[in-house]
Amino acid sequence: MRLVLLGPPGAGKGTQADRLVERHGIVKLSTGDMLRAAIAGGTELGRKAQPIMDRGDLVPDALVIGIIGDRLAEPDARRGFVLDGFPRTVAQAEGLAELLESRGLALDAVIEIEVDESALLDRIQTRARESAVARSDDDPEVAKRRFAVYREQTAPVSGHYRAKGMLKTVDGMQSIEEVSAAIERALLVPTGAPNRPRNG
Repeated sequence: MRLVLLGPPGAGKGTQADRLVERHGIVKLSTGDMLRAAIAGGTELGRKAQPIMDRGDLVPDALVIGIIGDRLAEPDARRGFVLDGFPRTVAQAEGLAELLESRGLALDAVIEIEVDESALLDRIQTRARESAVARSDDDPEVAKRRFAVYREQTAPVSGHYRAKGMLKTVDGMQSIEEVSAAIERALLVPTGAPNRPRNG
């Protein structure tokens, strides 16, 4: 099973990715974790990425795709994976498709966790008021900026996968258990078949 999880900040992608890993025996691929591991391991791609990350710049797509390719070659990735936080752009989505095709592989599904942005912001503001410890994630202004970046850069990825008949959507405003169940139902829908968020 090879999956991509999409959704704005606060949609619960990390939580659902962890559940998919546990349920299906696949690995979670986080580009940040993979980049840090490549640097720590002293790989060729890691050595190229380190000065870029040290400057605070974004690592070029080609390098990220290369690091994903190296990670997919490891034994634990043979049963499948869920990508959390990647692809962030249409160019990255196209690069991922080329990488997988070169290995005779393809994505089984792209799951988008849809949320109500205003409701999420309300949640964040409530949590900020009630929390004794200030967290940058709980700053409503920071959250608004993150949503804006997502809409501008990453939301077009949904359209890219929708046009290919690969996108499946679930309602992320439900409980964690309900979202997990909705994802499992979506995975049973053949790729290319209509899929809409379902409640309950």
